[in-house]
Amino acid sequence: MKFGMNLLLWTDAPTDPVHLPLYERLAGLGFDGLELPIMGPAPDPSAFAKVGDQIAALGMERTCISICTPEADPISPDAAVRKAAVAALKNAVDCTAAAGSRLLAGPLYAAIGVFSGSAPSSDEWKRSVEVLQAVAEYGRSCDVSLSFEFLNRFEIYLLNTAADTARYVSDIQAPNVGVHYDTFHAHIEEKDAADAIQAGGEAISHVHISENDRGTPGVGQVRWAESFDALRAIGYEGWLTIEAFGALLPSLAAATKIWRPMFESEEQLARDGLAFMRGEWSKRS
Repeated sequence: MKFGMNLLLWTDAPTDPVHLPLYERLAGLGFDGLELPIMGPAPDPSAFAKVGDQIAALGMERTCISICTPEADPISPDAAVRKAAVAALKNAVDCTAAAGSRLLAGPLYAAIGVFSGSAPSSDEWKRSVEVLQAVAEYGRSCDVSLSFEFLNRFEIYLLNTAADTARYVSDIQAPNVGVHYDTFHAHIEEKDAADAIQAGGEAISHVHISENDRGTPGVGQVRWAESFDALRAIGYEGWLTIEAFGALLPSLAAATKIWRPMFESEEQLARDGLAFMRGEWSKRS
């Protein structure tokens, strides 16, 4: 098992050299790796190569995460928008590979915050699958796997459950795709954590450890015992990566609806969250 920390608690620009002291402190806490957000228009792979080398020098591995914007939405009926989605996601794959990461996770199948007012249609599903088939094929050529994160219904509407995401993965029919399971979203959408993880099964390729209030893992309402038990039962051996949000990024705080302090400090959350993950997993080893 590998234990990671998502950098969105601090920044959506992980290639900025100002963050290197932060990465050194996180390495000192004992994390096995950092998760780099790939955001913004046409991020530069060479910048991710540089920061990837810096993190590697600290003894940590890298995973990456990205999102889709309305201008590059894989489910759009507009062929030009879908073409832009393929290009943007291939660029994210390039940044992932440049950073020395073999995993690109997140809601890569549709734009966040874009709603039709109806349930997802079969045409939207088909369009998304076709876009991500092309991206998955490109990912294989770069030795990068994709892990699709289902989100809650207030953020996205194509994939909201582990079972639907497993079906989506099956429809893509590529060896380098999987389910990204996030405990925050599952806490909202799933009726039973163990059943949800069982539904994802062997397709689960990445896990976000995220509390129900986006604060320190282990001190909220997520069904942690059932979640860790179920992950152990399916033989999961990938990353357990903390994802939390705070007030350091005003735009992200607004997007994630963080209006009050959820923890003492960012590094307290990282330190205590890492201890929680290690402790819970060691109980089941």
